[in-house]
Amino acid sequence: MTTPFDENEAPHKSGFFARLRSSFLTGIVVILPIALTIWLVWTFVGWVDGFVLPLIPSTIQPEQYIGINLRGVGVIIFLVFTVLVGWIAKGLMGRSLLRFAENLVARMPVVRSIYSGVKQIAETVFAQTERSFEKACLIEYPRRGIWAIGFISTNAKGEVADTAASTSQMMSVFVPTTPNPTSGFLLFFPKDDIIELDMSVEDAAKLVISAGLVYPNPKDPTQPAED
Repeated sequence: MTTPFDENEAPHKSGFFARLRSSFLTGIVVILPIALTIWLVWTFVGWVDGFVLPLIPSTIQPEQYIGINLRGVGVIIFLVFTVLVGWIAKGLMGRSLLRFAENLVARMPVVRSIYSGVKQIAETVFAQTERSFEKACLIEYPRRGIWAIGFISTNAKGEVADTAASTSQMMSVFVPTTPNPTSGFLLFFPKDDIIELDMSVEDAAKLVISAGLVYPNPKDPTQPAED
């Protein structure tokens, strides 16, 4: 037999634990992105330090003078060294040395293939910053009736465009994988088979990374279109 005190106490306890659970989940949502970001940055800095510092003579490393291992010193040294190399490479003497080194590498059968591939990737990613994916799109992949998000890069050119039998312009589309959008597939589609999306490339990337959990906010039709 329950007393009036017991009947009033049960809802109070359930309400308290419900609020406690809600507060805990809210705290997780707030803390997790911050903690994960800090961990990734901390890990990346440690990885760079572990790669750079062994190349520096021990007699001039800061640890010998302050007695502790400061994380981030290797990153600073790498940034200074990279800026210095870039500054030298822009000069006449630097360009001459670079051409001489490239001619030397071009005579090595295996090394030249690796060097040329890495150089093309580096120039595409870093040097030509104005070139990026044009738009997000929907394509039917891997078969009809199944849709995937892709990123339109450029119009197909050269032998690819000439060889592919299509009545419309061929487009190169990068189809990313989840949750790592840096890996994926390069596919070529007729322009008529591609549905361009209004969402930005950044919003489409968030959708891919989150495995469909984070959708972009719909645009307000009353707001004026951006130029």
